[in-house]
Amino acid sequence: MLVAAFFSWWYGQGWQGVAKNIGPRLAGIAEAFSAAQLLRTLFSPWRRIITYPGSSFAEKFRAWGDNIFSRAVGFVVRLLVLFAALLVIIVVAFLSVIELIAWPLLPLAVPVLIIMGVV
Repeated sequence: MLVAAFFSWWYGQGWQGVAKNIGPRLAGIAEAFSAAQLLRTLFSPWRRIITYPGSSFAEKFRAWGDNIFSRAVGFVVRLLVLFAALLVIIVVAFLSVIELIAWPLLPLAVPVLIIMGVV
């Protein structure tokens, strides 16, 4: 009876649970990388490093250049982190699909591995 209950769960609720966990798993990765915040602040200055302009034209021009450079550095760093997040999400999605496909075959692995161990 226990074996029948196991297979009933494995091919029913267990398999559905694996499928339902894919979305939250990918959302968790996006949250771990703070993807939404990185997209909102994509053009913000790096680490809020801002140069305030002085009164002369040269000081204003230098502040403008420093601020543009700070925003460029922030953009590049945030973009690289977003690409890393995208890469991790793609890999985890691919592995999740493999998990979903392999799930029904895993109970068959036990007798096959036992036979291979004896032989």
